[in-house]
Amino acid sequence: MKDIAKRVFDIEIESLTHVAGLLDDAFDDAITTILGTSGKTIVTGIGKSGLIGKKIAATLASTGTPSFYMHPAEAFHGDLGMISEHDVVILISYSGESDEVLKLIPFLKWHNNIIIGITGNPASTIAKNSHHHLNVKITREACPLELAPTSSTTAMLVMGDALAIALMEARNFKHEDFARFHPGGSLGRKLLTKVKDLMRTDNLPYIDKDATFTDLLLRMSAGRLGMVMVGSADGIEGIVTDGDLRRALIKNSDTGTLKITDIMTTSPIIITGDELINNAELLMIEKKITTVLVGDADRRAIEGVYQIYNQ
Repeated sequence: MKDIAKRVFDIEIESLTHVAGLLDDAFDDAITTILGTSGKTIVTGIGKSGLIGKKIAATLASTGTPSFYMHPAEAFHGDLGMISEHDVVILISYSGESDEVLKLIPFLKWHNNIIIGITGNPASTIAKNSHHHLNVKITREACPLELAPTSSTTAMLVMGDALAIALMEARNFKHEDFARFHPGGSLGRKLLTKVKDLMRTDNLPYIDKDATFTDLLLRMSAGRLGMVMVGSADGIEGIVTDGDLRRALIKNSDTGTLKITDIMTTSPIIITGDELINNAELLMIEKKITTVLVGDADRRAIEGVYQIYNQ
């Protein structure tokens, strides 16, 4: 079965490489057209092409290009009213001859809409009636019967992704912009939320540097953070993590001789509360730590603690 899977990957990669070589000025013209419109970008297609169209519309909408998917059959039962004269319409059909999509062309021409066609046949009806045609002609389908859309739908999907990414870069679309369109998910939280909004501030575990090893264990257990800070909120000298404890015990099992100052890390990472969660978590992943202190790094004063996996 793995051999079959590899063959599918190889065939679809081959087709994508071929389609990439077909890119021409029509792609640039399509981007210029979408950027220049004051309307929306409407995507339509039927069957598997329609499913791809829904994904393309969703990707465009989430990356700064107002867009939605319109079912070509529903269009003739009232949905044509959703199209304004300023909208750009993307017609998707690998054959370029899908009947439901072809029926839209007379209305779109009468309505003066710019048409972008995505097909695998530059000589097709849709291609000939498009202002800009994007050719997604593949070398072959991955389906051994050459019947089920496989490589062709992949090529359409990637062409849609290419449009979305090109538009993103042309608009200088940033993390903050993306987050505004995804406020309800974890991505929006990371890109919009600051560390001070999620850090823990209650019952933070501090301990004196001269405390006993037993006191250290008790304070670490009570704090439930897997670490203690040596000093006070006004200024710490270091931290002791459960990892520091394990390493110390491996080297010296006599806890009576272990000193906190010998175990602690003297240069913990301290970030400000105004740091974005996304930036903080990227730093923590880079440093391979799960806990970061929040406060004033110069004074080593602590306001809170943020842990990457406890949110």
